[in-house]
Amino acid sequence: MVKASVLIVVVLTVLIAMGLRWREQRLPQVAAQQKRLGLIGRGKKGLDRWVTAAALAVVVTLVVLGGLHWLRVWMES
Repeated sequence: MVKASVLIVVVLTVLIAMGLRWREQRLPQVAAQQKRLGLIGRGKKGLDRWVTAAALAVVVTLVVLGGLHWLRVWMES
């Protein structure tokens, strides 16, 4: 079960990061700010995107796997 949850977190992190990047590129104000950032600024922005994606992936994984666990507990009782 641990391997499955780690795999789910990794896959969700990548998917959410891709979605956040797509969203940032589509918003004109954010896209204009990104063009003006230097190398350090772009690195910080990318790191922030990945940390946000990982946090969201962990929350989603906890909710889904926790929900499945409690569903199994309620079905057995």
